Amino acid sequence: MADILYQATGRRKTSVARVLLSPGTGRIEVNRRPIDEYFPRETLRMVVRQPLENVGMHNKFDIKATVRGGGLTGQAGAIRHGIARALVSIDSDLRPKLKKEGLLTRDPRMKERKKYGQKGARKRFQFSKR
Repeated sequence: MADILYQATGRRKTSVARVLLSPGTGRIEVNRRPIDEYFPRETLRMVVRQPLENVGMHNKFDIKATVRGGGLTGQAGAIRHGIARALVSIDSDLRPKLKKEGLLTRDPRMKERKKYGQKGARKRFQFSKR
């Protein structure tokens, strides 16, 4: 492991991803499994590859990601965020391009909590006049 490693953390919903970038051929590994095996949907794989394809570096780095918490969509978003941050640590000239695409912004949307006296976050119990 003499290769130069770039590390970054990405977050989305309740998922947290630790992303390691090393010079390579474009292999992506998520929780020690190939990306095609970990993310069954093509849209999720596209989300993960988005920052690399935006800056034209999809065949220059091998990526190892460890992700915990949340569901598959949140995990894919967390990995995307982590990759974008790692790319900026490699070359700060990429920052404006990634920022313009919104890949460096942590998506603040979280699940709204359930309130007491209600069925859910917004849904109420059925109202009865009599």
